[in-house]
Amino acid sequence: MTTTFSLLVVDDEPDLRTLYELTLLREGYDVDSAGSVEEAWARLAERGYSAVITDMRLPDGNGLDLLRRLDAARRPEKTIVITAYGSAENAVEALKAGAFDYLTKPVDLRQFRSVVASALGRTPVPVVAPAARAAGATGRGAAGRQADTAAAGEAAAAARSAASQAPVQAPMPGPAAAADPGTALAAALHPALQRLAGTSPAMQQVRSLIERVARGMAPVMVQGESGTGKELVARALHEVSTRADQPFIAVNCGAIPEQLLEAEFFGYRKGAFTGAAEDRAGFFQAAQGGTLFLDEIGDLPLAMQSKLLRAIQERSVRQIGAVAEVPVNVRIVSATHKDLAVEVHEGRFRQDLYYRLNVIQVRMPPLRERVDDLAVICAAVLQRIARDAGVSPAPRLTAAAMAHLSHYGFPGNVRELENLLYRAVTLAGAEVIERDDLGLGDEAFIDSEWQGLDALAEAPSPPAVAEPAALPRDLVDYLDAVERDILTRALALHRNNRTAAGSSLGLSLRQMRYRMARLGINPVEHGPD
Repeated sequence: MTTTFSLLVVDDEPDLRTLYELTLLREGYDVDSAGSVEEAWARLAERGYSAVITDMRLPDGNGLDLLRRLDAARRPEKTIVITAYGSAENAVEALKAGAFDYLTKPVDLRQFRSVVASALGRTPVPVVAPAARAAGATGRGAAGRQADTAAAGEAAAAARSAASQAPVQAPMPGPAAAADPGTALAAALHPALQRLAGTSPAMQQVRSLIERVARGMAPVMVQGESGTGKELVARALHEVSTRADQPFIAVNCGAIPEQLLEAEFFGYRKGAFTGAAEDRAGFFQAAQGGTLFLDEIGDLPLAMQSKLLRAIQERSVRQIGAVAEVPVNVRIVSATHKDLAVEVHEGRFRQDLYYRLNVIQVRMPPLRERVDDLAVICAAVLQRIARDAGVSPAPRLTAAAMAHLSHYGFPGNVRELENLLYRAVTLAGAEVIERDDLGLGDEAFIDSEWQGLDALAEAPSPPAVAEPAALPRDLVDYLDAVERDILTRALALHRNNRTAAGSSLGLSLRQMRYRMARLGINPVEHGPD
């Protein structure tokens, strides 16, 4: 086999160093070794390597010292750190220092080979056949160590980028593309990233982060309001990664009855319960080798959270009715519109699961934070509508219609915009969508919203909250009365929609609910979210 990659193994234990060397030599790598930080640095001064594999504890320092030297010298070598079992703090520090991945002792050689192959961009070692896995699945074993390694595989690249680099900005369009700012940008992007329309700094940052973190295995949490396109981010992460040819399984955690969750996630064996007429794979098995997208993860009940945590930690699942666990190789991407940190604090979400899922966070900005992207998004949506309807050319918005849309807050974000444009195309019945084609109901709502907000800002305060002639006797009660009046008027203005009312006042839905409860404003009385 022709040697392509050169590796440096750094460990002060001769027996382990020899074991690692022999394992890598059998894979066809060119291997050098060192027993200390200084010896390793001397080797690196003599030549370059494809990757460096270092133990955390060394006689004259630790693996972090070597990683920091490599980073300071801007060396290109990928780094893999070997830590003591259960030393999560060291693993996190290694990832922050720029390690590509980490392994825990005692090192499983199959997983060792797989991680090295991933770092070098080679095809990882295949997963053991199901029969062999069932026979050998005991305790944590290789599957557990694979979980720890896979769960952090990509955090190295993300930690290095987040700590030391500003988000990569997409290339600016040239003069010829000035009329369509999305054209030049799209030409340089992966097709999956082109679907994330927009040239605003917020969207450029999202695309840049996706590109950086897609190559690894670390779990990703996509945070954002409803309708912002969180599943598009998850699919982009999958399609940009090396797993693009494998399955992408999307699961809406809030849409599955609680009593069916375990069967749906992990599968079941024939005869496990009444109605189980045949073996059935679960979501984890269906996503084998690919990506499992857990949408609305915050809606999972606590009992299922505990089972999911074990599956993610152990990288193995046990079907209902089965005896042995079966290792699975999936990349976990989750999404939620909830603030999971608050959910953890209030006891509705497990803290350990939160930390396991939230290794890397991608925030999808709401549409109101990237109004500059509105024209590009509208053009993309109208193109899709025309393509689905078999119409050419695609409808377009007039300047007046676009200006009208740009003044809307879009509490439903891009999903609401898509619905609005579908309706407008139907009403227009022509290639050009005028302002009135956006719908009289929508127009009245948009106008009343913004005119109402202006009136709210400019109108004199009512007697109940007007500035008193004398200082109030109870400042807290007085301020509560002011806040209660503002919230009540905002709810009335937005037809008792708490999400829209809160958005108009710069409040999230969670903040709006909290204030309404504190001030005794009946949520039921004021309608749905």
